[in-house]
Amino acid sequence: MADTDHDLDERIRRRAHQIWADEGRPKGRDKVHWDMASELVAIEDNQMATTIPVSEAHAGEPVEEAEIAANAGEFPTITDQGEQSYPPARKLPEPG
Repeated sequence: MADTDHDLDERIRRRAHQIWADEGRPKGRDKVHWDMASELVAIEDNQMATTIPVSEAHAGEPVEEAEIAANAGEFPTITDQGEQSYPPARKLPEPG
């Protein structure tokens, strides 16, 4: 078994033990506690993987000057209702 697998199993074991203790040390729920601990550890690992700073995640990728210039425009703004313009209303023909 690789060290990383051993570390993972140890983290899950400790978390399952914590859940078991927090629930008042019930008997016969080891599988449930192990499954809960596995999910919690996986969530933690995935969260850590998604919070890598941008500078580390994209290190070495050059930024083109043209790309910077193309993205230098203004951001769209929200228009107030009073600033909206509508086309003139059409007049309906009079019945006749």
